[in-house]
Amino acid sequence: MDNSLIRNFSIIAHIDHGKSTLADRIMEHVGAIDKRHFHAQMLDDMDLERERGITIKASSVQLNYKSKDGKTYTFNLIDTPGHVDFTYEVSKSLTACEGALLVVDATQGVEAQTVANYYLAKERKLKIIPVINKIDLPSADIERVKKQIVDILRLPVESIILASAKEGLGIDDILERVISDVPAPIANNEAPLQALVFDSVFDSYRGVIIYTRIVNGTLKKNTNIKLMQTGKTYNIIELGVLKDLKETPVVELISGNVGYVIANIKQANEVVIGDTIADTNNSAPVALSGYKQLKHLVFCGIYPVNAKDFDNLKDAIEKLKLSDASFIYTRENSQSFGFGFRCGFLGLLHMEIVQERLEREYNLNLILTTPNVVYRVVTNKGEVLEVDNPLKFPAPQDIKSSEEPFVLVNILIPTDTIDNVCELTKSRRGIYRGTEYLEEDLVRLTYEMPLSEIIVDFYDKIKSLTRGYGSIDYEFLDYYPTKLVKLDIALNGNICDAFSCLVPKEKAHLKGKGLVEKLKELIPRQLFEVKIQATVGAQIVASERVSPVGKNVTAKCYGGDITRKRKLWEKQKEGKKRLKQFGTVEIPQEAFLEVLRIQ
Repeated sequence: MDNSLIRNFSIIAHIDHGKSTLADRIMEHVGAIDKRHFHAQMLDDMDLERERGITIKASSVQLNYKSKDGKTYTFNLIDTPGHVDFTYEVSKSLTACEGALLVVDATQGVEAQTVANYYLAKERKLKIIPVINKIDLPSADIERVKKQIVDILRLPVESIILASAKEGLGIDDILERVISDVPAPIANNEAPLQALVFDSVFDSYRGVIIYTRIVNGTLKKNTNIKLMQTGKTYNIIELGVLKDLKETPVVELISGNVGYVIANIKQANEVVIGDTIADTNNSAPVALSGYKQLKHLVFCGIYPVNAKDFDNLKDAIEKLKLSDASFIYTRENSQSFGFGFRCGFLGLLHMEIVQERLEREYNLNLILTTPNVVYRVVTNKGEVLEVDNPLKFPAPQDIKSSEEPFVLVNILIPTDTIDNVCELTKSRRGIYRGTEYLEEDLVRLTYEMPLSEIIVDFYDKIKSLTRGYGSIDYEFLDYYPTKLVKLDIALNGNICDAFSCLVPKEKAHLKGKGLVEKLKELIPRQLFEVKIQATVGAQIVASERVSPVGKNVTAKCYGGDITRKRKLWEKQKEGKKRLKQFGTVEIPQEAFLEVLRIQ
């Protein structure tokens, strides 16, 4: 294959702007899929993606396209997610490309994640082709969106392509522009092998399947290769490309191409995303730069409902880590649930998706603890502690100072909703940094905000206040001083560590009140009274009670002296007293999920 006939490009956009539909239409246009086997979101191979209507994982496919110049080109197309929680998937994909299609919805216009993805592509010096999608809709405002692309993204108006992925309009223009504008990969087939590992999955029969972009050299079947980060060597038993969504074995992959490698790797933890594949006989002097280290923003504990499933959970997490490199985990032990894992995520949606994937794909029943961000605590001895678990929080008398993570939040909203959004950010301890009027009815607000205030429902509130037109994007800023306390929930005097959380001192009462009220609704009535208390140290900040189930023990007494009934009542009172002392409170699974939503 001639390098000059290869084009590697991604499709990037804000969530729900039509990336997956455009990928479907491109594949249909070049004849990669026939109409009998067609379904929406062809590149989204998880049921979860189709149900939610979002892309969770980047997916690649190789297509052949005969251009108007008579030549047949090879396209390596990667469809990417749009939600801010999956930005790492986007950055991985862009590193394997030379160009990107930036899709903008003709009805919504440029949104926060559109801008964020644009800068991700620009950082990697990719050729960006702007595409205005959904031009067939009656509410499409093409001239307004064109002006936004020119004013906000500084892209020339003549570079914009008008398209409708649903109707198939503009697909030819897009493909021809990919050929003319996106540069062919510059590489040397004779140089020592350097191949970037940008994704991987686990197959029960074939082991780990590595997806790679050949940067330099040539990768051949039966070659002995080395993963440069781990230093382990393997022999390639199968090499191929994902041609028209089907695994197609090949003898070799030349530089600039994208394909998959199977080398009988049985342990999921032996492959690291961002690693470099080298030839053991002609090794490259240095590894590729790979991907920068992520800053995980949300942590929570994941435990099996049945303690016997711990080994199954361990295997499932190791395999999931292969296909989701942005997810991290360490083993931990809880007094309430036994052995489990403390896991780090890029956001709350990322956490929900990981939970659903573990439960669906590996048939597990799980409990998740209240999510926490990572706080920084300085003790009186001068030690700096990274606290990602409330159980690690030192005693108040041992703390010299505490800090919490802040993020820089960019909020794009219609001008007439500024007052409502400012009120919301003020209630979430936001620090105002600036306002930029992008056009007559679009404004960008910039705030510094505590991460703990935005991870749960801030995005939903913004959407609600702006009638669906608002969008946010955020990036980690720094740690700022704050006064933290540990909030515990006690059930009949016994602390349930699954509900423990770290909160600013001024919000302890409000958060505690919300927790106990929600738990009162969710915990079923027992044969004894259940006291629910929110405590900070020895101080009770909020309290509720679940009244006991009534049982008429004297129903069988249809006559005789009153002392018969009194005797039964006294016996019942003693039984309830004993139950209250030794009985356990049943906490339903939905209680653990509902408390995540409490602000």
